[in-house]
Formats: sequence, structure tokens, C-alpha cells
Amino acid sequence: MNEESPVVAVIDDDVSVRESIEGLLETAALRVELYASPREYLQARRKDNPSCIILDVRLPGSSGLDFQREMTAAGIRAPIIFVTGYADVHMSVQAMKAGAVEFLTKPYRDQDLLEAVLSAIDKDRQRRANDRTLTDIRQRFEALTSRERQVMALTISGLQTKQIAGAAGIREVTVRVHRREIMRKMNARSLADLVKMGEALRSRGVTLDPHAPPDD
Repeated sequence: MNEESPVVAVIDDDVSVRESIEGLLETAALRVELYASPREYLQARRKDNPSCIILDVRLPGSSGLDFQREMTAAGIRAPIIFVTGYADVHMSVQAMKAGAVEFLTKPYRDQDLLEAVLSAIDKDRQRRANDRTLTDIRQRFEALTSRERQVMALTISGLQTKQIAGAAGIREVTVRVHRREIMRKMNARSLADLVKMGEALRSRGVTLDPHAPPDD
């Protein structure tokens, strides 16, 4: 298995349950790591690979739902699959609202668990790909001059060239020159592409300020 092989973490205080799940997942050529408690998971040195967590709801000391909240607070975004021996609708709804991929009640079918794991890993792969894309967009945006950022903000707000020139206090021909540079630097194939990039930046808290002071 290479460094990008997905990893499934199984957190359950029952060793027989951990080993049973491990045997099932290994039949699907998945790499498995076993933990007796959430604390053991947090203290382990883990590779930054696509992953998911199979988590028992009822654990000594704190519940799986408590750990789910703790993970969110710590910025750990591995998708969670809950398993429980007790059917609890309220608990299930609470877990799913907090972002769990699946909530399985024991005894569950092996196929249901395998499908949930594969779905969770796909979800984590997609999140990681989106993060890489956004990082790339943000780096390109930071390479723009202040004036280019201003023109970009005005452009994706829907203003025409003449309106942008008036708002920025520059000539229309200068707006066109800046816009060409923005499209090149941002690697945008179209205005719609540039608008999507702007929305992605805003979703991560980046401010596109049309009134930012230019540096030229």
C-alpha cells in the first residue's frame, strides 16, 4: 500500500469487536488502525491519508457523540461512521446533523458497513481535493496586486468595464489590461470561472474588497 492508501480507524473498547471489523475491512484491502478509546486515537501518530472513523456510540468515560464534538473543535475532519448496540432515534439524528456519514445499529450487515466505509473514504478524498484546489486559488489570488484584487472584486460583482473604471478611478483601457492579467494569474477560463473562484474564496473567509487601496 502506498502513502495515499486510505486508512480506517476503528475506535471501540471491545477488543473482539475491533478485531472483527478489522478482519472484515481487510477483505476489501483496506488499511485498518485499532484504538480502544478516543484518547488513544488522539495521541497516536497518524499519517495524513484519506480516512474515516468507525466509532462506537457508547464508550467508557465519554460518548462517541462527545468525541464527535471534540473532533470538530480540534479541526479533525475525518468522516465518522457510528455503530451502536442500542437503537436511539434521537442519538442517530444528533449524530447525522453533526456530519456523521452513517449510523448503524448492531447487528448490522457486513455489506452495509463496507458500503458506509467506502462512501466515507470517497467523501474524505473529495474534501481533500477541494482543499487543495482552494489552496491553489488562494495562492493565485494572493499573487495579484491590490489594484488587480480591486478590479477582480468589481468584476465578479457584475459591473461592466465603464462602471469598474468609474468605481476604481482608472481608464477603461486600464481596466481591460488588469482584467486580462487577473484572468491569466488566476488561470480562469471564463468570467463564470472567475466568479466561482471568488465564491470559493469568500466561503473560506477571504475578503474581496472593491474599495481596497491600490498599490499602483
